[in-house]
Amino acid sequence: MKRKYYAIGLMSGTSLDGLDIVACSFIKQDDGYSFQIEAADFIAYSSHWQDRLNTAHKLKPDAINTLDIAFGKYCGKVVRGFLIDRQISPSQIDLIASHGHTVFHDPEQGITRQIGAGKEIADETGIPVVYDFRVEDVEMGGQGAPLVPIGDHLLFSEYNQCLNLGGFSNISYQKGGKRIAYDISPVNFVLNYLADLIDYQYDRDGEIARSGKLLPELYEALEALDYYRQKPPKSLGREWVEKSIFPLLQENDYAVPDLLHTFMIHITKQIASPLSGKVLVTGGGAKNKYLIELLNQKSNAELIIPDEQIVDYKEALVFALLGVLRFENRINVLASVTGASNDHSAGTISKP
Repeated sequence: MKRKYYAIGLMSGTSLDGLDIVACSFIKQDDGYSFQIEAADFIAYSSHWQDRLNTAHKLKPDAINTLDIAFGKYCGKVVRGFLIDRQISPSQIDLIASHGHTVFHDPEQGITRQIGAGKEIADETGIPVVYDFRVEDVEMGGQGAPLVPIGDHLLFSEYNQCLNLGGFSNISYQKGGKRIAYDISPVNFVLNYLADLIDYQYDRDGEIARSGKLLPELYEALEALDYYRQKPPKSLGREWVEKSIFPLLQENDYAVPDLLHTFMIHITKQIASPLSGKVLVTGGGAKNKYLIELLNQKSNAELIIPDEQIVDYKEALVFALLGVLRFENRINVLASVTGASNDHSAGTISKP
Protein backbone atom coordinates (compact mmCIF):
# COMPACT_ATOMS: atom_id res chain seq x y z
CA MET A 1 0.00 0.00 0.00
CA LYS A 2 1.19 3.51 -0.79
CA ARG A 3 1.71 5.63 2.30
CA LYS A 4 0.78 8.91 0.61
CA TYR A 5 -1.90 9.66 -1.98
CA TYR A 6 -2.75 12.80 -3.90
CA ALA A 7 -6.43 12.82 -4.82
CA ILE A 8 -9.16 15.09 -6.09
CA GLY A 9 -12.64 15.03 -4.59
CA LEU A 10 -15.57 16.24 -6.68
CA MET A 11 -18.98 16.90 -5.13
CA SER A 12 -22.28 18.01 -6.64
CA GLY A 13 -24.87 18.58 -3.93
CA THR A 14 -28.65 18.61 -3.87
CA SER A 15 -28.72 22.41 -3.60
CA LEU A 16 -27.83 22.59 -7.34
CA ASP A 17 -25.49 25.52 -6.87
CA GLY A 18 -22.35 24.03 -8.38
CA LEU A 19 -19.36 21.72 -8.04
CA ASP A 20 -17.05 21.58 -5.03
CA ILE A 21 -13.56 20.50 -6.06
CA VAL A 22 -10.66 19.83 -3.71
CA ALA A 23 -7.11 18.63 -4.29
CA CYS A 24 -5.72 16.98 -1.18
CA SER A 25 -3.09 14.63 0.15
CA PHE A 26 -3.57 11.75 2.57
CA ILE A 27 -0.95 10.00 4.68
CA LYS A 28 -1.81 6.70 6.37
CA GLN A 29 -1.40 6.75 10.15
CA ASP A 30 -1.76 3.92 12.67
CA ASP A 31 -5.20 5.15 13.78
CA GLY A 32 -6.51 6.77 10.61
CA TYR A 33 -5.30 9.30 8.08
CA SER A 34 -3.83 12.76 8.18
CA PHE A 35 -4.80 15.10 5.38
CA GLN A 36 -3.85 18.37 3.78
CA ILE A 37 -6.05 20.42 1.48
CA GLU A 38 -3.68 21.62 -1.23
CA ALA A 39 -6.22 23.60 -3.27
CA ALA A 40 -9.98 23.97 -3.44
CA ASP A 41 -12.59 25.79 -5.49
CA PHE A 42 -16.30 26.10 -6.09
CA ILE A 43 -17.51 26.20 -9.68
CA ALA A 44 -21.03 27.63 -9.92
CA TYR A 45 -23.38 25.98 -12.38
CA SER A 46 -24.56 28.04 -15.33
CA SER A 47 -28.32 28.43 -15.67
CA HIS A 48 -28.05 25.85 -18.47
CA TRP A 49 -26.63 23.19 -16.15
CA GLN A 50 -28.94 24.14 -13.29
CA ASP A 51 -31.94 23.62 -15.54
CA ARG A 52 -30.65 20.32 -16.94
CA LEU A 53 -29.85 18.87 -13.52
CA ASN A 54 -33.01 20.20 -11.91
CA THR A 55 -35.20 18.41 -14.46
CA ALA A 56 -33.07 15.25 -14.86
CA HIS A 57 -35.46 13.11 -12.79
CA LYS A 58 -38.23 13.77 -15.33
CA LEU A 59 -36.23 12.37 -18.27
CA LYS A 60 -36.68 8.99 -19.93
CA PRO A 61 -33.87 6.43 -19.36
CA ASP A 62 -32.15 7.05 -22.70
CA ALA A 63 -32.11 10.80 -22.09
CA ILE A 64 -30.68 10.26 -18.59
CA ASN A 65 -27.90 8.14 -20.09
CA THR A 66 -27.13 10.94 -22.56
CA LEU A 67 -27.06 13.47 -19.74
CA ASP A 68 -24.83 11.12 -17.72
CA ILE A 69 -22.19 11.27 -20.48
CA ALA A 70 -22.56 15.02 -21.02
CA PHE A 71 -22.26 15.78 -17.31
CA GLY A 72 -19.22 13.52 -17.04
CA LYS A 73 -17.52 15.45 -19.84
CA TYR A 74 -18.43 18.72 -18.13
CA CYS A 75 -16.99 17.52 -14.80
CA GLY A 76 -13.82 16.39 -16.55
CA LYS A 77 -13.37 19.80 -18.16
CA VAL A 78 -13.95 21.51 -14.80
CA VAL A 79 -11.23 19.38 -13.19
CA ARG A 80 -8.86 19.99 -16.10
CA GLY A 81 -9.40 23.75 -15.82
CA PHE A 82 -8.90 23.61 -12.05
CA LEU A 83 -5.56 21.81 -12.46
CA ILE A 84 -4.37 24.34 -15.05
CA ASP A 85 -5.41 27.30 -12.88
CA ARG A 86 -3.65 25.86 -9.83
CA GLN A 87 -0.60 24.77 -11.86
CA ILE A 88 -1.02 21.15 -10.79
CA SER A 89 0.20 18.53 -13.24
CA PRO A 90 -2.25 15.64 -13.81
CA SER A 91 0.72 13.30 -13.30
CA GLN A 92 0.83 14.42 -9.64
CA ILE A 93 -2.72 13.17 -9.00
CA ASP A 94 -3.29 9.49 -8.21
CA LEU A 95 -7.06 9.54 -8.62
CA ILE A 96 -10.27 11.55 -8.83
CA ALA A 97 -13.22 10.53 -6.66
CA SER A 98 -16.54 11.86 -7.93
CA HIS A 99 -19.81 11.74 -6.03
CA GLY A 100 -21.79 12.51 -9.18
CA HIS A 101 -25.15 14.29 -9.21
CA THR A 102 -28.05 12.39 -7.66
CA VAL A 103 -31.04 12.04 -10.00
CA PHE A 104 -32.94 9.35 -8.08
CA HIS A 105 -32.49 8.09 -4.54
CA ASP A 106 -35.22 5.79 -3.24
CA PRO A 107 -33.43 2.91 -1.51
CA GLU A 108 -36.69 1.42 -0.23
CA GLN A 109 -37.46 0.68 -3.89
CA GLY A 110 -33.86 -0.41 -4.57
CA ILE A 111 -33.25 2.69 -6.71
CA THR A 112 -30.35 5.13 -6.71
CA ARG A 113 -28.76 6.91 -9.66
CA GLN A 114 -25.91 9.38 -9.78
CA ILE A 115 -24.89 10.86 -13.13
CA GLY A 116 -21.47 12.06 -14.26
CA ALA A 117 -19.89 9.17 -16.15
CA GLY A 118 -16.50 8.31 -14.66
CA LYS A 119 -15.11 7.18 -18.02
CA GLU A 120 -15.73 10.64 -19.46
CA ILE A 121 -14.01 12.32 -16.52
CA ALA A 122 -11.04 9.97 -16.84
CA ASP A 123 -10.73 10.59 -20.59
CA GLU A 124 -10.95 14.38 -20.18
CA THR A 125 -8.30 14.49 -17.43
CA GLY A 126 -6.07 11.47 -18.06
CA ILE A 127 -6.53 10.50 -14.39
CA PRO A 128 -8.20 7.32 -12.98
CA VAL A 129 -11.66 8.01 -11.56
CA VAL A 130 -13.62 6.33 -8.77
CA TYR A 131 -17.38 6.95 -8.99
CA ASP A 132 -20.82 5.38 -8.53
CA PHE A 133 -20.35 4.79 -4.81
CA ARG A 134 -23.99 4.14 -3.83
CA VAL A 135 -25.37 1.44 -6.14
CA GLU A 136 -23.62 -1.55 -4.58
CA ASP A 137 -24.76 -0.60 -1.09
CA VAL A 138 -28.41 -0.35 -2.19
CA GLU A 139 -28.08 -3.74 -3.91
CA MET A 140 -26.86 -5.10 -0.56
CA GLY A 141 -30.00 -3.85 1.18
CA GLY A 142 -28.51 -0.58 2.43
CA GLN A 143 -29.62 3.02 2.17
CA GLY A 144 -26.69 3.94 -0.07
CA ALA A 145 -26.23 6.89 2.28
CA PRO A 146 -24.76 8.58 4.13
CA LEU A 147 -21.27 7.74 2.89
CA VAL A 148 -19.28 10.49 4.62
CA PRO A 149 -19.20 8.85 8.12
CA ILE A 150 -16.18 6.66 7.31
CA GLY A 151 -14.32 9.93 6.71
CA ASP A 152 -15.65 11.36 9.96
CA HIS A 153 -14.21 8.31 11.73
CA LEU A 154 -10.81 8.35 9.99
CA LEU A 155 -10.22 12.12 9.69
CA PHE A 156 -12.20 13.82 12.48
CA SER A 157 -12.24 11.35 15.38
CA GLU A 158 -11.42 14.09 17.93
CA TYR A 159 -15.07 15.22 17.78
CA ASN A 160 -17.93 13.44 19.54
CA GLN A 161 -20.20 14.07 16.55
CA CYS A 162 -19.97 15.41 13.01
CA LEU A 163 -22.95 17.41 11.75
CA ASN A 164 -23.32 18.43 8.12
CA LEU A 165 -25.81 21.12 7.15
CA GLY A 166 -26.17 20.93 3.39
CA GLY A 167 -29.15 20.19 1.17
CA PHE A 168 -30.03 17.82 4.02
CA SER A 169 -28.69 17.60 7.57
CA ASN A 170 -26.90 14.45 8.63
CA ILE A 171 -25.08 13.37 11.75
CA SER A 172 -22.35 10.84 12.47
CA TYR A 173 -20.98 9.53 15.77
CA GLN A 174 -19.39 6.53 17.43
CA LYS A 175 -21.57 4.37 19.70
CA GLY A 176 -20.83 0.95 21.15
CA GLY A 177 -17.80 0.51 18.91
CA LYS A 178 -19.81 1.24 15.76
CA ARG A 179 -20.30 4.29 13.60
CA ILE A 180 -23.92 5.49 13.59
CA ALA A 181 -25.09 8.02 11.00
CA TYR A 182 -28.28 9.14 9.35
CA ASP A 183 -30.04 12.04 7.65
CA ILE A 184 -31.93 14.18 10.15
CA SER A 185 -33.96 16.58 8.02
CA PRO A 186 -33.98 18.67 4.86
CA VAL A 187 -32.12 21.99 5.18
CA ASN A 188 -30.97 24.05 2.19
CA PHE A 189 -32.91 21.92 -0.29
CA VAL A 190 -36.10 23.42 1.16
CA LEU A 191 -34.77 26.78 2.39
CA ASN A 192 -33.41 27.61 -1.08
CA TYR A 193 -36.65 26.46 -2.71
CA LEU A 194 -38.58 28.90 -0.52
CA ALA A 195 -36.13 31.76 -1.08
CA ASP A 196 -36.43 31.21 -4.83
CA LEU A 197 -40.18 31.90 -4.60
CA ILE A 198 -39.32 35.55 -3.90
CA ASP A 199 -36.40 35.64 -6.35
CA TYR A 200 -33.53 35.07 -3.93
CA GLN A 201 -30.93 32.37 -4.56
CA TYR A 202 -30.81 31.77 -0.82
CA ASP A 203 -31.70 33.44 2.46
CA ARG A 204 -28.40 35.08 3.48
CA ASP A 205 -27.71 34.55 7.19
CA GLY A 206 -31.34 33.43 7.60
CA GLU A 207 -32.47 37.05 7.83
CA ILE A 208 -35.73 36.50 5.90
CA ALA A 209 -36.52 33.51 8.11
CA ARG A 210 -35.75 35.60 11.20
CA SER A 211 -38.24 38.27 10.05
CA GLY A 212 -41.14 35.83 9.69
CA LYS A 213 -43.60 34.48 12.23
CA LEU A 214 -44.48 30.95 13.28
CA LEU A 215 -47.35 29.20 11.51
CA PRO A 216 -48.57 26.80 14.23
CA GLU A 217 -50.62 24.47 12.00
CA LEU A 218 -47.80 24.07 9.50
CA TYR A 219 -45.27 23.56 12.29
CA GLU A 220 -47.36 20.79 13.86
CA ALA A 221 -47.85 19.10 10.48
CA LEU A 222 -44.08 19.13 9.83
CA GLU A 223 -43.33 17.77 13.30
CA ALA A 224 -45.84 14.94 12.77
CA LEU A 225 -44.04 13.47 9.73
CA ASP A 226 -43.30 9.76 10.22
CA TYR A 227 -39.65 9.98 9.14
CA TYR A 228 -38.62 11.70 12.36
CA ARG A 229 -39.78 8.74 14.44
CA GLN A 230 -38.00 6.13 12.35
CA LYS A 231 -34.83 4.59 13.77
CA PRO A 232 -31.57 4.72 11.79
CA PRO A 233 -30.28 3.67 9.36
CA LYS A 234 -32.38 6.06 7.32
CA SER A 235 -31.78 8.62 4.59
CA LEU A 236 -33.60 11.37 2.75
CA GLY A 237 -33.79 12.47 -0.87
CA ARG A 238 -35.61 14.81 -3.21
CA GLU A 239 -38.42 12.25 -3.61
CA TRP A 240 -39.34 12.40 0.08
CA VAL A 241 -39.34 16.20 0.13
CA GLU A 242 -41.58 16.42 -2.93
CA LYS A 243 -43.99 13.90 -1.43
CA SER A 244 -44.00 14.94 2.22
CA ILE A 245 -42.78 18.55 2.60
CA PHE A 246 -43.75 20.53 -0.49
CA PRO A 247 -47.49 19.73 -0.27
CA LEU A 248 -47.55 21.11 3.29
CA LEU A 249 -45.77 24.30 2.25
CA GLN A 250 -48.13 24.76 -0.70
CA GLU A 251 -51.35 23.97 1.16
CA ASN A 252 -52.21 27.58 1.99
CA ASP A 253 -51.26 30.98 0.66
CA TYR A 254 -48.64 31.60 3.34
CA ALA A 255 -46.14 34.47 3.13
CA VAL A 256 -42.65 33.22 2.28
CA PRO A 257 -40.95 34.80 5.34
CA ASP A 258 -43.44 32.93 7.55
CA LEU A 259 -42.78 29.68 5.68
CA LEU A 260 -39.03 30.15 6.08
CA HIS A 261 -39.37 31.01 9.77
CA THR A 262 -41.62 28.03 10.50
CA PHE A 263 -39.45 25.60 8.58
CA MET A 264 -36.33 26.92 10.32
CA ILE A 265 -37.92 26.46 13.75
CA HIS A 266 -38.93 22.94 12.74
CA ILE A 267 -35.58 21.76 11.41
CA THR A 268 -33.53 23.27 14.24
CA LYS A 269 -35.67 21.35 16.73
CA GLN A 270 -35.03 18.12 14.80
CA ILE A 271 -31.32 18.79 14.34
CA ALA A 272 -30.72 19.85 17.95
CA SER A 273 -32.34 16.74 19.40
CA PRO A 274 -29.43 14.26 18.93
CA LEU A 275 -26.57 16.73 19.52
CA SER A 276 -24.15 16.20 22.41
CA GLY A 277 -20.51 16.84 23.29
CA LYS A 278 -18.11 18.47 20.84
CA VAL A 279 -19.85 18.73 17.47
CA LEU A 280 -18.04 19.58 14.23
CA VAL A 281 -20.44 21.61 12.07
CA THR A 282 -19.85 21.88 8.32
CA GLY A 283 -21.78 22.53 5.10
CA GLY A 284 -23.42 25.67 3.77
CA GLY A 285 -25.85 25.82 6.69
CA ALA A 286 -22.93 26.44 9.05
CA LYS A 287 -22.82 29.97 7.56
CA ASN A 288 -26.51 30.60 8.27
CA LYS A 289 -26.30 32.76 11.40
CA TYR A 290 -29.95 32.37 12.36
CA LEU A 291 -29.81 28.57 11.98
CA ILE A 292 -26.70 28.30 14.17
CA GLU A 293 -28.16 30.72 16.69
CA LEU A 294 -31.28 28.56 17.04
CA LEU A 295 -29.22 25.37 17.36
CA ASN A 296 -27.18 26.95 20.16
CA GLN A 297 -30.41 27.94 21.92
CA LYS A 298 -31.93 24.46 21.62
CA SER A 299 -28.88 22.32 22.41
CA ASN A 300 -26.28 22.09 25.17
CA ALA A 301 -23.70 20.70 22.73
CA GLU A 302 -20.51 22.60 21.94
CA LEU A 303 -20.92 23.53 18.26
CA ILE A 304 -17.53 23.97 16.60
CA ILE A 305 -17.41 25.61 13.18
CA PRO A 306 -13.94 24.97 11.67
CA ASP A 307 -12.03 27.04 9.14
CA GLU A 308 -13.86 27.93 5.95
CA GLN A 309 -12.11 25.32 3.79
CA ILE A 310 -13.37 22.49 6.00
CA VAL A 311 -16.86 24.03 6.22
CA ASP A 312 -17.09 24.32 2.45
CA TYR A 313 -15.19 21.29 1.22
CA LYS A 314 -15.45 18.56 3.87
CA GLU A 315 -17.73 16.34 1.76
CA ALA A 316 -15.51 16.65 -1.31
CA LEU A 317 -12.49 15.92 0.91
CA VAL A 318 -14.12 12.78 2.32
CA PHE A 319 -15.09 11.55 -1.14
CA ALA A 320 -11.44 11.87 -2.13
CA LEU A 321 -10.65 9.60 0.85
CA LEU A 322 -13.40 7.16 -0.23
CA GLY A 323 -11.63 6.97 -3.58
CA VAL A 324 -8.29 6.25 -1.92
CA LEU A 325 -9.85 3.49 0.18
CA ARG A 326 -11.46 1.98 -2.91
CA PHE A 327 -8.11 2.07 -4.73
CA GLU A 328 -6.67 0.07 -1.84
CA ASN A 329 -9.75 -2.22 -1.76
CA ARG A 330 -10.29 -1.18 1.85
CA ILE A 331 -13.69 -0.74 3.50
CA ASN A 332 -15.21 2.64 2.66
CA VAL A 333 -18.90 1.99 3.41
CA LEU A 334 -20.06 0.94 6.87
CA ALA A 335 -23.01 -1.42 7.29
CA SER A 336 -23.73 0.11 10.72
CA VAL A 337 -24.41 3.39 8.90
CA THR A 338 -26.27 2.31 5.77
CA GLY A 339 -27.96 -0.91 6.92
CA ALA A 340 -26.30 -2.99 4.19
CA SER A 341 -25.64 -6.68 4.78
CA ASN A 342 -21.94 -6.02 5.47
CA ASP A 343 -19.14 -3.47 5.31
CA HIS A 344 -17.66 -3.18 1.84
CA SER A 345 -15.42 -1.28 -0.55
CA ALA A 346 -17.71 0.59 -2.97
CA GLY A 347 -17.12 2.49 -6.17
CA THR A 348 -16.40 1.78 -9.83
CA ILE A 349 -12.88 2.51 -11.07
CA SER A 350 -12.49 3.88 -14.59
CA LYS A 351 -9.09 4.45 -16.15
CA PRO A 352 -8.33 6.79 -19.07
